[in-house]
Amino acid sequence: MIEKLKQKSIEEIAKLPKMKQDAINAVDWASVTEEMEKKFFLTENELLNLQIVTMLTLVDLYDLNFYSSYLEADVGVTTGEAKKITEYAFSKIFNPVANKMEETIKQQIKSKIPNWDQTVRFIVSGGDYSNFIEQ
Repeated sequence: MIEKLKQKSIEEIAKLPKMKQDAINAVDWASVTEEMEKKFFLTENELLNLQIVTMLTLVDLYDLNFYSSYLEADVGVTTGEAKKITEYAFSKIFNPVANKMEETIKQQIKSKIPNWDQTVRFIVSGGDYSNFIEQ
């Protein structure tokens, strides 16, 4: 990845919520795109465009549902190639990022489940939410 793109991706990722930043940073997506260059016989310019499309998709500037279309338009690959690249990108980049976010959300939910005495105090108080504040 060229230095300018690397810096721009760091800046854009830093604008995201912490949970999404952590999930994206947990996956070495730049290396995966470099693997894709060899696997799908991409030129250096196509690789650069692939990395840009992938980064813009990760930071939600491009819609994930249209990733394959972006590959066709911006990278310049055929529909068949775009489909193969999309499947690979989902298995190696987008699904791991989503799984990491899901895992983080589940951990946060587990830590926020009220214990039984907070629930009883809430009911007895007639709905006073201050009962859920840790004392």
